[in-house]
Amino acid sequence: MSAIAWVDFDEAERERAQRLMQLFTEQDTRDELGLGAIRDSISDHLFPGTSTIQTRLRYMLFIPWIFSGLHGRRDTREIVAQARVDQIRLRDALVAGKQNNGVIGVNAGPKLKRLPASVYWSGLGNWGIRRFPGSIEAYIASLPAWRNVPAKDHPNDDHGAGGRAVSAWHSRLPDPPTDLLKITTFELEDHEAAFIVDRLVDSNPDSLLAFLAGRGDRADADDVWTHPHLADFPGRVRRLILHAEIFSEAMHGASLLYNLLLSELRNNEQWVDRYEGQLDRWREAFDAARLRNWSLDDFWAEIRHPAHQILEPTRRFVTQWVDLLRTRRGLARGRAQADGAIVTRERRLKGPQSRFANRAARDRWQGSSGAYRLQFRWPQARRHLQDLARG
Repeated sequence: MSAIAWVDFDEAERERAQRLMQLFTEQDTRDELGLGAIRDSISDHLFPGTSTIQTRLRYMLFIPWIFSGLHGRRDTREIVAQARVDQIRLRDALVAGKQNNGVIGVNAGPKLKRLPASVYWSGLGNWGIRRFPGSIEAYIASLPAWRNVPAKDHPNDDHGAGGRAVSAWHSRLPDPPTDLLKITTFELEDHEAAFIVDRLVDSNPDSLLAFLAGRGDRADADDVWTHPHLADFPGRVRRLILHAEIFSEAMHGASLLYNLLLSELRNNEQWVDRYEGQLDRWREAFDAARLRNWSLDDFWAEIRHPAHQILEPTRRFVTQWVDLLRTRRGLARGRAQADGAIVTRERRLKGPQSRFANRAARDRWQGSSGAYRLQFRWPQARRHLQDLARG
């Protein structure tokens, strides 16, 4: 058994630690080679407030509507229970509304463990919809003291020094439908869509998400760098996307090689054939000329983000891998050095739990770990933009 613990001195640090632990169960966050800080820095520049486990955009309104209704209750345990009941009722209302795609807990029903609020809480704060600065637990703990305070702020509220701001949600949060917890859909009303666009532009004006939301973008590109209107994006965003595309292409080869090496150690011919084929296709598509002209110094400068610290060992590994690709023409000239770089990196990250060093850990491996190309949350952002454009 293993565990993570921290000393809870600061509410912001507590929320950050909780988000970190949630990442371990997100489908698109397997980070066997320690590239998560780079991935998340780029993602947060382009699509702030999103995560890989978000499904549909209207949850950004569902959660404030439900939590606004918890005001006026006296007992914290009652508030916790009611918050859970209402989120399960929301699931039932979406099913009643014949929503077939994106309902959180559609199969789990009342046994749902990860409630929608935990998925969207951070994004609600990032977009300026949630004004309360703390975690869900801190919000609930504060409610008994707010029994005579409105759930939403008012333009004339006094937020001066000497007192805590009483607002929990943005003053222009649309009112919920009267039948919200009986039957509802993911379709946004016009005024709801306008509210979300305004929040994105106000909170993250330089992001690609705000830019595309303001244009009513409906593009269905597989990757953000194949977007049909890429040429219209702001200059800094275009530069960041170019860096993201090259980084994704280069490190996809590292991920595939990692999986191939483990497959070979497991003596699984089917897995070996699969990853050898994928590596061959990656090599055929590899743009060696573009990688030669790519500036890593510019890359590190462009992706710098205050919420993510990229450690020096990570920089060294990326630099080493890029140099190998440049000198080995995308690994076409032999694998020995590349194999050594992958094994060394994983062993340094995982220590005694390294699959290359620990037979038991390797035997538990199921044949795939992060063997995909990084997309920097574009699939989730694309779904949100499509929901928004319909509104």
